Amino acid sequence: MAKKEETKEKNYSAESIQVLEGLDPVRKRPGMYIGSTGVDGLHHLIWEIFDNGRDEAMGGFADQIEVALLPGNRIRVADNGRGIPIDIHSKTKVSALETVMTTLHAGGKFGNESYKISGGLHGVGVSVVNALSLHTRAEIYKDGGIHVQEYVKGKQQAKVKKIGTSKLHGTIITFQPDPEIFFDEDGVMPEFNFKTIISRLRQQAYLVKRMKVIALDARGYEGKIDESKGLFLRDLKLPIESQTFYFEGGLLSLVNFVNKNEKPAHNRVFYIEKEISDEQEVGVEIALQYVEDIASKEITFANNIHTPEGGMHLTGFRTALTRTINDYAKKNNLSKEAEAGFTGDDVREGLTCVVSVKLLDPQFEGQTKAKLGSVEARGAVESTFSTAFAEFLEENPNDAKSIIGKVILALKARKAAKAAKESVLRKGVLDGLTLPGKLTDCQSKDPALSELFIVEGDSAGGSAKMGRSPKFQAILPLRGKILNVERARIDKMLASKEIKALVVALGAAIAEQFDISKLRYHKIIIATDADVDGSHIRTLLLTLFYRYYRPLVEQGYIYIAMPPLFRIQKGKIVQYAYTDEGLDKIVKGEEGYSIQRYKGLGEMNPEQLWETTMDPENRVLKQVTIEDFEKADEIFTVLMGSEVAPRKLFIQTRAKDVKNLDIG
Repeated sequence: MAKKEETKEKNYSAESIQVLEGLDPVRKRPGMYIGSTGVDGLHHLIWEIFDNGRDEAMGGFADQIEVALLPGNRIRVADNGRGIPIDIHSKTKVSALETVMTTLHAGGKFGNESYKISGGLHGVGVSVVNALSLHTRAEIYKDGGIHVQEYVKGKQQAKVKKIGTSKLHGTIITFQPDPEIFFDEDGVMPEFNFKTIISRLRQQAYLVKRMKVIALDARGYEGKIDESKGLFLRDLKLPIESQTFYFEGGLLSLVNFVNKNEKPAHNRVFYIEKEISDEQEVGVEIALQYVEDIASKEITFANNIHTPEGGMHLTGFRTALTRTINDYAKKNNLSKEAEAGFTGDDVREGLTCVVSVKLLDPQFEGQTKAKLGSVEARGAVESTFSTAFAEFLEENPNDAKSIIGKVILALKARKAAKAAKESVLRKGVLDGLTLPGKLTDCQSKDPALSELFIVEGDSAGGSAKMGRSPKFQAILPLRGKILNVERARIDKMLASKEIKALVVALGAAIAEQFDISKLRYHKIIIATDADVDGSHIRTLLLTLFYRYYRPLVEQGYIYIAMPPLFRIQKGKIVQYAYTDEGLDKIVKGEEGYSIQRYKGLGEMNPEQLWETTMDPENRVLKQVTIEDFEKADEIFTVLMGSEVAPRKLFIQTRAKDVKNLDIG
């Protein structure tokens, strides 16, 4: 938002760095600073360093950032910004670089002299990364020189040293996370996921126009990369897997990307970018487009920080959207339905929008910054969007007519669905008083100890009922494939016997009546057959949970059972294999082995089903998580939506990855 200014360039020195407190608590309680010490916390280290370079780009001081995965589980983040100051800080009596790297809450983002807008943790980031890394190296290109300082577990190993000269300017931070800090549930240090990194960097490139972001995966190039050759490894032109993101259109490009598998309801994408200068300066950027779908996608950011729970900027947008569409429809006498007024649900059906605000001092609710609390953001978004969207509708009458038509259809469908749903609810379907007859419940009344197995068909249901532990395991067999909720409204869902049985069994209702505190089981386990039909049923169930029970996914209540594919017996010794590779390791020469392949859970007797799939001591469960909501949303839309072409392309491009296809 801010343009480069010569005075700021000159004033960015050691005195720009303000010190608030020490670094000691970080290694003792890392979760307080990065959320977790698992895979999410590990990736958070990258975001902290990247955000510093991104803030340089937001201020107009950089236009390129590179994130490289290196051998040895190391990360290298480079930007061509001004470079962290290396002169002596008056308060700490050491270099500004050492101050920033080794002191918590030391950075150039507290006052507005060096950064007008920033999205990082206000100086926390780089020092926390340093504290939680086994080894860190800071390489600064500044004032014609190349300056280096290295650290071990946050402690500097020597003073800042000049190692050469260069006309370049920028910062390179290379770090190796400490395996004593980061570990998964098995006690093993997790690895960086290149796809996760790419997804995050793509998102950030959309949010800062004309910022080039490069991701490199060089983990397989041990001893082949000369990391001292300039700022960017990409310049070495090695055959490294890489992705580059650069978008002129900002959020306009992001909306096009999100809707690439959807059918637009109108031609032109709305876009506005404006800076409001009242008592507090606020930058507002909004893009939106309606598509032929019933779901809405509202993506919000504050200072480039994703705010999944919305906040004041989203409230302002929603208020303005509803009012502006109602005003336009009434003014132009487009429909009798408009006389009564459209609701917020009506105008948001099929909407894809991205709302981004930039504030001098954003106020977030909660440690995770998931919700924006700055009141000034609401007024700025509401006034800016109201004016701009009203002009858009007036200047684009064909698009306006299509949008209003889409809203009218939503209103009619909402009224019809409401009537149907109320009719269903009046019959007591969701009152939770009568559990479905097909449910074999468990004895425990404690949700934290109770498990619900959703199994495919009566045969598997019979084996599961006989093989389970009645104390804490409940069984719900489903007959056939449930309704695809990606294409159905809630009234049709509640008319489905299978979905109705599942909703009542869970006990937490659905849609606006959903209450997670009434959930009857804290482990919901999908156990389907290892064939095409089983995979389809599993996908349909996951679509239902993703669209209507997302908190259950977010809180880790949904699991997928991993039953074995093979039973191998030699003499009295019985073993199970879960993959073809596992079978090969067991049988090797194959002489004397009796091999049984399970095509479905119903082929197992109760003892085998308990031993392999239901016994907590032996079973294998995969917990369903959502690492990237936008990507998950895209996949569900492609696979389960109404558009055939994107689904066909998805299948064709991934067919080569399918090793074994069971069509029996």
